[in-house]
Amino acid sequence: MSIYDITVTREDGTAHTMADYKGKVLLIVNTATKCGFTPQFKELEALYETYQDQGFVVLGFPSDQFKQELATGSEAAAACRLDYGVTFPMHELVKVNGSDAHPLFQYLTEHTKGFLGSSIKWNFTKFLVGRDGEIIARYGSKDKPMSFEEDIKKAL
Repeated sequence: MSIYDITVTREDGTAHTMADYKGKVLLIVNTATKCGFTPQFKELEALYETYQDQGFVVLGFPSDQFKQELATGSEAAAACRLDYGVTFPMHELVKVNGSDAHPLFQYLTEHTKGFLGSSIKWNFTKFLVGRDGEIIARYGSKDKPMSFEEDIKKAL
């Protein structure tokens, strides 16, 4: 199985496979609108705006696993768009850890055990995925998106 075999659901309820992003560089982020790291949305959006024409996509996945998110993915996405000007794709509310974790986050954590350990410790854990679908890097909550802009440029 590859990352491209996984089905995800957008904030509006539309399901699609990650294969829609084949050939693109992805930054997959578990987000939360009521978290101390929420201001990272500004940097995530800035990177998306700067590099989207080169094949870069930020994918936001709201999660209430750490009790810092609104009730639904559409509410979370609306807050991100209103408060931070987010234009990148946002998705339904997901779990990122445990037996109920979304298959995408199961895949990401299983394939990054050498990076920061398997489980996601907090909101705004970020995964950089190359054009070939392979995970390039995993960044923790405290890693500000602009701090790894060079990694994104190299992947592009």
